[in-house]
Amino acid sequence: MRELVAALLLPAALLGSGDPTVELTFEDPEIIESSGLAVVGDLVVTTNDSGDEGRVFAVNGSGETVGVTYWSAEPRDVEALAPAGDGAVWVGDVGDNSGLRDSVRITEVPVGAGDREVSPPSYELVYPDGARDAESLLADPTTGRLYLATKEVFGGLLYAVPEDLDPDRPNRLTEVGPVLSIATDAAFFPDGRHLVVRGYQSATVYGFPSLEPVADLDLPDQEQGEGVAVTPEGDLLLSTEGQRSEVLRVPLPDDVQAALAEPTPTPTSTDRPDTASREGKELPETTEVSRSPWPWFLGGFVGLAMIMVLMRSLRRR
Repeated sequence: MRELVAALLLPAALLGSGDPTVELTFEDPEIIESSGLAVVGDLVVTTNDSGDEGRVFAVNGSGETVGVTYWSAEPRDVEALAPAGDGAVWVGDVGDNSGLRDSVRITEVPVGAGDREVSPPSYELVYPDGARDAESLLADPTTGRLYLATKEVFGGLLYAVPEDLDPDRPNRLTEVGPVLSIATDAAFFPDGRHLVVRGYQSATVYGFPSLEPVADLDLPDQEQGEGVAVTPEGDLLLSTEGQRSEVLRVPLPDDVQAALAEPTPTPTSTDRPDTASREGKELPETTEVSRSPWPWFLGGFVGLAMIMVLMRSLRRR
């Protein structure tokens, strides 16, 4: 609901993306379901969707695979990547279409030129409110902290991963706030003050940590757009499933760039919130966010329909 209201308030000039260009085409026939996407130095890194073994492809600017890292023989449902500093990415084995997984996992994997096989530790993550499907993993470039965005029909949620991860026990996620429904990937901008969450046909840019929508973007048509990364220049890179698929570069519209360049307001002494109980300084002031009201509306509509059917059947008697 909040995304819808914000979109209606945005000037029309903000609703749309810049002219896309083809950044590269994946030449490797083994890249058939590009899901996650990340920029690591001068390389673009991607991974296949569920069904593949655990491997990550490092691709140069010509679309050629220069290195493959094999990190797991049997992952459950790999869906996302996030930068992990020089020469590494976080891999998110976080997909859960059926909502049956007790927990999901993330793993830091080295990437670069040359093939390699590694066995890094993985970290178990658990949601505070039951199983959820997710395809988006993103890393704050200013703190390195990781976040997950869930993929839900009635509004996704952003969760914070604990700052200190323990490989020997479950790491509990913390709810941050609502984001775009049906999120297929997400990424931070280099300033750490904004992030983008994409779906199949559109994306929303948010301020961070407020999660206030800045702009809605119509994305170029793709077969099944599931990847997004942000370049050092602030352009979007978009990937899609399919063999030898294209990665598109989409510059942000001028108005959106101007909105992102605006300084973050500094609270005055009279309106500065009490942050003594904050779990982390980059989190919003509270994690108690209102969930989307659409499930309540739908439930009320179904209940009303059932009452009408019951009354009509009683009249017939």
